[in-house]
Amino acid sequence: MRIWGKVIGFLLGFMAGRVIGALIGLWLGHKIDKGVNFDFEALSNKNEQQRQHIFFDATYSIMGHIAKASGRVSEEEIAFANASMQRWGLNDEAKRRAQSAFAEGKQADFDVEAKVRQLRVASFGRHDLLQMFVEIQIQAAFADGDLHPQERAILHRVAKGLGISSRELDQLLDRIIAGEQFHQQQSPAQQKQQLSNAYRLLGVSEQSDMREVKKAYRKLMSQHHPDKLVAKGLPPELMQDAKQKAQDIQAAYELIAKRRAANG
Repeated sequence: MRIWGKVIGFLLGFMAGRVIGALIGLWLGHKIDKGVNFDFEALSNKNEQQRQHIFFDATYSIMGHIAKASGRVSEEEIAFANASMQRWGLNDEAKRRAQSAFAEGKQADFDVEAKVRQLRVASFGRHDLLQMFVEIQIQAAFADGDLHPQERAILHRVAKGLGISSRELDQLLDRIIAGEQFHQQQSPAQQKQQLSNAYRLLGVSEQSDMREVKKAYRKLMSQHHPDKLVAKGLPPELMQDAKQKAQDIQAAYELIAKRRAANG
């Protein structure tokens, strides 16, 4: 049953002529529904696939651009890109697309601002989705264990183009570094450092009260909810990364809550 003609006709008619206009619009919309076979669902799916394609392409092209920023693409950066393709389960065609985008980003004439604008428009400026994009780029920048000044400069340009402030970017940098260290700090002798990284991962301090900790935790969990991110344009292949981030946030919160409960 086709109803979009009636819905649109009713709304436009109401705006133009209140009740009478709405009735006329409803009648015209009914006629359109009967005579026009327009698949809005197919159009929506096509647009969603296009958004995901743009996100995917921008991910690897900007990743390549950042890798080349220091003058030479390191083996670690190449390994990070290849590992991401493996982790995201890309098929041969998707891998070729990713490699092509990575190579494009390494070119001297690559227009990073244009690529960022395209991504922002395609994503409708959805902050949590664009933040996830920047988090991926930060991880790529740290692939060789260091953040070159040129890499940092590109991250700031990308973040600014996506509507993410320098302050937010610095917070993301700190949280991601803490997240990487959080996994590594597992021995009993390192538990104090692990707790410190848990606070940094949530973006709060050890002096924050539990209400602030819980608020930060809930906000981050909402921002990194895999299903929400995919619905907003995150390629399904990247859902595993979103799940991992959500698990890290959960683990950090549980560690803080456990330690505070133990200390009374």
